[in-house]
Amino acid sequence: MTPRVREWSLAGLVIGLAVLAVVGVWIYLQRENAALRSTLYVPHATKITPEVGLLQQYIRINTTNPPGNETKGARFLAAQLQAAGVASEIIESAPGRGNLYARIKGRKPGDGLLLLNHIDVVPARGKWTRPPFSGGIAINMVHGRGAIDMKGLAICELEAFIDVAQSGRTPEHDLVFLAVADEESGGSLGTRWLLEHRPDVFEGLRFALNEGGITEMERESITFYGIETGAKQITSLELTGGSRAALQQARITLEPFFDPPDPDRVLPGVRRYLQAVAPTRLENRETLVDIDKTIAAGKFWLLPDTYRALMTNTIRATGIEQRGPGLFVMRTYLFNLPDEDPDRRLAWLAAQVAPFGVTVGTIHQKQGPAPLSDDQTPLFATISREIERAYGKVPVGPLILAVSTNDSRYLRARGMTCYGFQPFRTDFFQSLSIHGANERVRVDWFDDGVRLMKKVVADYAFSAT
Repeated sequence: MTPRVREWSLAGLVIGLAVLAVVGVWIYLQRENAALRSTLYVPHATKITPEVGLLQQYIRINTTNPPGNETKGARFLAAQLQAAGVASEIIESAPGRGNLYARIKGRKPGDGLLLLNHIDVVPARGKWTRPPFSGGIAINMVHGRGAIDMKGLAICELEAFIDVAQSGRTPEHDLVFLAVADEESGGSLGTRWLLEHRPDVFEGLRFALNEGGITEMERESITFYGIETGAKQITSLELTGGSRAALQQARITLEPFFDPPDPDRVLPGVRRYLQAVAPTRLENRETLVDIDKTIAAGKFWLLPDTYRALMTNTIRATGIEQRGPGLFVMRTYLFNLPDEDPDRRLAWLAAQVAPFGVTVGTIHQKQGPAPLSDDQTPLFATISREIERAYGKVPVGPLILAVSTNDSRYLRARGMTCYGFQPFRTDFFQSLSIHGANERVRVDWFDDGVRLMKKVVADYAFSAT
């Protein structure tokens, strides 16, 4: 190769490398700009639909529990039903503690669908940037206590119920709209009270849609759509002892059960949940997809505690408090598997702490057993199908809650199949506002949820299945 040819070749190589570098930088910048754009939310002009207006009005009715005042919310919902030509009944379990009940009769008895929601909201504590009962809109968000938990979902159910009532068609099975009191304080004046005093409200019902579902999000895309089929059941109580030292010894004895190293058992519904969510969990995909294989291989400990908790009965104990001379208490919580007998667990706890002179004192709450709902039903399939039609081919599967419960536990205990279904998208930051400050729901996502709920309810109501 002559010197001149060599120079040309070197020059060409340099130019080629320079071009590749420029192209590489351009591709990198394009990707970075795309990533940056995907993390930015530029709100569009807000369209106030009638449904959004109803949500605003509902939020403005302060139904904080305690003290409750749910009757005010029940009257608001009753007025919407009356305007649509639907009769309803306000059932007060105590003065001001109203529950709203409405029913559309179907062609056939049995297999009815319950649209369940609660009227009460938790107190609006913390620092709010906007008044918590304003229902105001800013940056395309409806702000206010109850926007997600659960007045937003209640309006979705209300609109779906009214749509069926005004369709001019008779549903195949009964459809019930039920807005209850006192869910946030345990349901003793709401769902539980109605089951004891008004069993006719639940007559002929097989399925229920309630809160409890989730939408896991990556930016504006759904990565997993969880339909809640059950939850661990919570028993809260006080352990009492004659000295602080005695309770401290009891706590030390209980600590290995805070996070047990081995599973108690794997319920079929939990197994299906882990299989459904596994493809979206990069770090734990292999251990979740075949949980029995993971346990057999001695790798249960590799799972995050949120998953281990779904296969173990766990316990938590708080600090020790002196109530009087020779009287010390330690607030304790049993987180039991859904089908666990709480009395058996209480007996176990009593035996664990008895050697230290510690006893089980006041029981503040005792939940369960509440078996998991079957996710292999026509309604679950309908929900999954309509989610994919609304939001594309997104992963849909059952969901089991580890540290929170809702009124579905009362219905599951009586054989009703209940699904926690969140029809509108809720991202991570919005979910943090549930029971926190600045609760809010995005306007366009809420409207999407109204449409989705209408489709699911209509599909079931008019299906011959």
